[in-house]
Amino acid sequence: MESASRPLHRSLQVFAVLQWVFSFLGLAPLCLVTLILASLGRAWTLVVLYLLWLYRDRHTPRMGGRRSAWVRNWAVWRHFRDYFPITLVKTAELNPSQNYLFGFHPHGVLVVGAFSNFCTEATGFSRLFPGLKPHLLMLPCWFQMPLFRDYIMTSGLVSSDKASASYLLSHPEGGRVAVLAVGGPLEALEAKPGTVSLRLRHQKGFIKLSLEHGASLVPVFSFGENDLFQQFPNPPGSWIRRMQEALQTILNVALPLFHGRLGLLIPFRVPIHTVVGAPIPVPRSPRPSREQVDQLHKLYVERLTQLFEDHKMCYGVPADQHLVLI
Repeated sequence: MESASRPLHRSLQVFAVLQWVFSFLGLAPLCLVTLILASLGRAWTLVVLYLLWLYRDRHTPRMGGRRSAWVRNWAVWRHFRDYFPITLVKTAELNPSQNYLFGFHPHGVLVVGAFSNFCTEATGFSRLFPGLKPHLLMLPCWFQMPLFRDYIMTSGLVSSDKASASYLLSHPEGGRVAVLAVGGPLEALEAKPGTVSLRLRHQKGFIKLSLEHGASLVPVFSFGENDLFQQFPNPPGSWIRRMQEALQTILNVALPLFHGRLGLLIPFRVPIHTVVGAPIPVPRSPRPSREQVDQLHKLYVERLTQLFEDHKMCYGVPADQHLVLI
């Protein structure tokens, strides 16, 4: 009986991953086209009402979003988790009366680990960290897409602009977690199997933000994140890298040329282990000096490096491989 159900489980896992990849890459334009077509037909009044409501609701992505426990607990996310599979690893207790800024590394091509661990309950975030509500920060442009923005907010996604992060980190009762893929879209261009290149050397905005609000910093490393897809060769200085960087400047999103299994957009079945490190206490400093920012950045890099070194052997990283900061 168990062997008979195995093909069904694997099929459900593939379906779960495919729907997520489509949601990430194709749902936004589909929602826009649907709204345009509806406005040309008998449903135009509904479209007008929605757009009026959308205008009134325009600040919600910067004010904690609109999470839905029901969406975060959908069964499809458990199949999504099991496809790889994905595991969330806790290394220290976090006080639910405080706010936290999680630095997620590496970005990967599609931030798969960040979504599964912090936008769903498939890996048990609320069980491991009771009293904390995670919000994954996403580029503001995605929240300009009608209908799509309402769907992604249900999982806990919010805008990544400073006002949005500040809203979370200044929550008076604590219990809020802002999760930021520190390397940003450009780090996606470095996401290749067997590599651990992080755009972190000059990324200090998140450090300043944590100081301004006195929010503890928590380094997070997701082992396996860069092994999910193959990318077309794009070494620094190549014509394709220059084109990608130019488009990122214009569109604010990276466009890695990648493929997975069978040359398609299905990621490889590679285990992902997302390790949440110990918190770094941060004193509140409304106007931090450059020296304060530099000192805290140095400490953060040290803690992240130590987190990687302490766990890499457990998750298949060679002993002679180390983080590369760019």
